Amino acid sequence: MFSIAGEIPCMKIFESDKTLAFLDIGPLSKGHALVIPKYHGAKLADIPDEQLTEILPTLKKLVAATGATEYNILQNNGIMAHQQVNHVHFHMIPKPNETEGLGIVWPATTGDMDKLKKLCEDIKSKM
Repeated sequence: MFSIAGEIPCMKIFESDKTLAFLDIGPLSKGHALVIPKYHGAKLADIPDEQLTEILPTLKKLVAATGATEYNILQNNGIMAHQQVNHVHFHMIPKPNETEGLGIVWPATTGDMDKLKKLCEDIKSKM
C-alpha cells in the first residue's frame, strides 16, 4: 500500500512534483518497483499529458539504477486487464532469469490482413 499524501509509508525511490517511484511490497523479482503520476486517475486516459512527462524518463533511470538488463514495463487499465489498484501505475519488473520476474504466456495468432488494414485506417482517422 502507498499514499501520495504520505499517510501510508512506502519504500520511496524517487519523488518530484509530478511523479513518485517506490518498491513494490509484493515483488516478482529484486528491484520490482512502481512509478506513478501524482495526479489521480484510474486509467491512463484519465491523466492529462502534462502529468505524464516524467514517467518514461523515471522508468529509464530506475532500470539503470537497478542494473536490470532484461525487464518488463507494465501498465494495466481496468479490472479485466488485471488492474488491482484504482490509480495509474507503471511496474518496472526486472527479469533476471526464467523463474523470477513477470511470466507471460502470449497466445500466438495470425491476423486477417484485410481486417487489419481496415482497423488501421479506422484508428488513424481518430488520432
